[in-house]
Amino acid sequence: MDRPKFSGQFWLYSGVEIALGLLICLAGYTLASPQDKAIVLALTGISVFLVLPRTLLQYILQGTNRIKEYATLTVLEKVIYITVVVLSLIAGTHNFIPMILADLLGKGCALLYSIYQCRDILTTRPAGLQVSLKEAWANISVGIKLMFANIASMLIIGFVRLSIENQWDVTTFGKVSLTMSVSNLLMVFINAVAMVMFPMLRRTNSDKLSGIYNTMRTCLMIPLLGMLIFYYPAKVILSAWLPQYADSLVYMALLFPMCVFESKMSMLINTYLKTLRKEKWLLLVNVTTVSLSVVITLITTYWLHNLDLAVASIVFLLAFRCVFAELLLSTVLDVNVKTDIVLELALTIIFIGASWFVGGIAGLAIYAVAYLIYLFIKRNDVAFVLNTALRMVRRA
Repeated sequence: MDRPKFSGQFWLYSGVEIALGLLICLAGYTLASPQDKAIVLALTGISVFLVLPRTLLQYILQGTNRIKEYATLTVLEKVIYITVVVLSLIAGTHNFIPMILADLLGKGCALLYSIYQCRDILTTRPAGLQVSLKEAWANISVGIKLMFANIASMLIIGFVRLSIENQWDVTTFGKVSLTMSVSNLLMVFINAVAMVMFPMLRRTNSDKLSGIYNTMRTCLMIPLLGMLIFYYPAKVILSAWLPQYADSLVYMALLFPMCVFESKMSMLINTYLKTLRKEKWLLLVNVTTVSLSVVITLITTYWLHNLDLAVASIVFLLAFRCVFAELLLSTVLDVNVKTDIVLELALTIIFIGASWFVGGIAGLAIYAVAYLIYLFIKRNDVAFVLNTALRMVRRA
C-alpha cells in the first residue's frame, strides 16, 4: 500500500467531514425549531465526523482482507450502544437524548478502534497537498458513480414502499413491511459473505474470473433456490407466533423470491462489476430499474390501486435488475448464462404460483418437484462443484 497517499486521503477527508459536521451543528442551532429538533441536528453533525472518517478506515480493512478487525469494529459499536441503552432503561430514563448519546459513544469507540488498527497508515507522513487533491479527484470520479448507483438501488424498493404508505393505511403498510423485514433478514448473511468476496476477487487474475464466476454462480443459486422451500414452514411458524399478522404473511409468497435476486446481485454481480471497474454499468442498471419502478408503481398503486400488484412489482423489478446486470456482465466475462437465467426465472414463477394460488402441502410439493427437476438439469454443474469441493477438502 502507498501509505503516504492513504494517509493524505484520510486527513484531507477528515478535514472536509469535520467542516461539514460543524455546518450541520450550526444550522441546527440557528435554523431548527423547536429545541428538540435543534439538538438532534447538532448531534447529527457530531455523528458526521465520528462515522465518515471511520468508514474510510473500514473500507481499508475490508480491501486488505482484515475481515476479523472489520467485524470486531462493527460489533464493538453495537455492543456499546446496546449496553448503554439497556442501562439507561433500567435507570428509568425515557428520553431520546441518552439514546442518541449512547449511539455516539459507540461510534466514537469504533472510530478510535479503527484508528488503532490502521495506525501504521495514519502515523505515516501524508503525501503533499497537490498529490492528495489529485488522488481525491480520482476517487470522487469513481465513488460518485457508486454513490448514485446505491441511492438508485435503495429507491427501487423505496419508491414502492412510500407509495404503499401513501395509498393505504398504516396497518397495511406495517404488515407489508413486516413481510419485507423477514425476507431482508436473510440478506444480512449474504452481505456478510459478499464483503469477504470482494478483496478475494481483487487479488485474482482477470483470466480466471470467468471460470470462478460459473462455479460461484452454481454454488450460490442452487442453495438459494432450495431455500425457498423453507417459506412453507416459516409461514406456519410466523402465523402461530404472530396470529394478528397471519393474513399479511401471504405476501411472503411474493417477497421471499426477492432474496434470490437480491442475493445474486449483492454477492455475485455487484462484486464482479466493482472488481472489473464497471461502475458506470452498475449506475446504468440501477437508474434504469428505478425509472421502471416509478412507472410501474404509479400504475399499480395510484391508477389500479392494487396492493397485490404493487407488492409483486418488487420481485419483478429486482428480477429485471438482476437479469439486466448479469447479461451486461456476461459480455465481459464471455460466459453464457441465458439458459440458467431462464431456468431460474421459471422456478421463481412456479414458486410464486404454487405458494399464492395453491399453498399448503400441495404448494410445497409442486415447488419441490420443480426444484428436483432443476437439480436434474443442472446435475453436471452440481457434480463439478462437489468434486472441486472434495478435492479442496482432501488437500486441506
